[in-house]
Amino acid sequence: MSADPLSDALAVADARSVFSGGFTAGGSWAIRLRGRDRLKVNAVVRGGCLLVREDGGEPLKLSEGDVVVSDGRQAYVMCSEPGPEPVDSADVAVDPETGMARLGGGEVEDVMCVSGHIDLSRDSGELLRRALPEMIHVRADAAEAPALRWLIEQLTEEMQPHRAGGEFASDQLAQLVFVQVLRVCLTEADGLPAGWLRALADARLAPALRLMHGDPAHPWQLEELAGAAAMSRTTFAVRFKEAAGVPPLTYLMNWRMSLAARALRQDTVPVASLARSVGYTSESAFSNAFKRAMGVGPRRYREAARTEERDARLPS
Repeated sequence: MSADPLSDALAVADARSVFSGGFTAGGSWAIRLRGRDRLKVNAVVRGGCLLVREDGGEPLKLSEGDVVVSDGRQAYVMCSEPGPEPVDSADVAVDPETGMARLGGGEVEDVMCVSGHIDLSRDSGELLRRALPEMIHVRADAAEAPALRWLIEQLTEEMQPHRAGGEFASDQLAQLVFVQVLRVCLTEADGLPAGWLRALADARLAPALRLMHGDPAHPWQLEELAGAAAMSRTTFAVRFKEAAGVPPLTYLMNWRMSLAARALRQDTVPVASLARSVGYTSESAFSNAFKRAMGVGPRRYREAARTEERDARLPS
């Protein structure tokens, strides 16, 4: 691996960010959005609106350039103001060429939002989802906002119909949008749940994380990792668990299993060779650890992944 834990986690989770459309709106309007167990992304390209979470709480004011990422478990409403009855996004007519819908009765389109999702269907360990808060609000004045705003502007251009290479370019830009959102999270770590992202945001712990990611097969010991963080073993262990949610060596084991799961999905490397690549001297020890972590042994996991991929290729 690259010793860049953020890049590593994105690769291992096989996260795919896709922007497929959005809406323009004018007058009085409200739309209910459901993540359907995927990370849901909304970016305000023009104007402003309110976001109301259906589990309660104060409405969130969104301004031009703001981006919101929801964990997909809770529906929420975007609206011009409190009061209008929301229409469900599944019931809104969408232009088949642009993927955009038109909301509200106003003659002027004073709001434009683009929407997408981040597919984590292959993240069987929920590496990314567990590291993120229920909702992320990236304000237009955040440190990473200028780059994010440029990406969204480019994304909006690429979503125009019949643009040569637009679909490919949109996918790449959408990936970069998600990376920028995660970078914002790293600068505002107080709002993150315990997990690898919060640990990475801790400058004292980051060197130890980079060691584990850079050489996951190495038999890392607590003393080595604490030394990289310039802490005593006890101080390091306590601080790491508070940030990551698990002790350092448990994190290492979980990371090894995530790497192994990705290799089983993508490669044909023998299980014995894979075991050595993630730090296990015997295939049986690796298989037992993998089964405890993933619920099935490595061979059955590989067979199930291949079956799922084959089924996905069949015409619907």
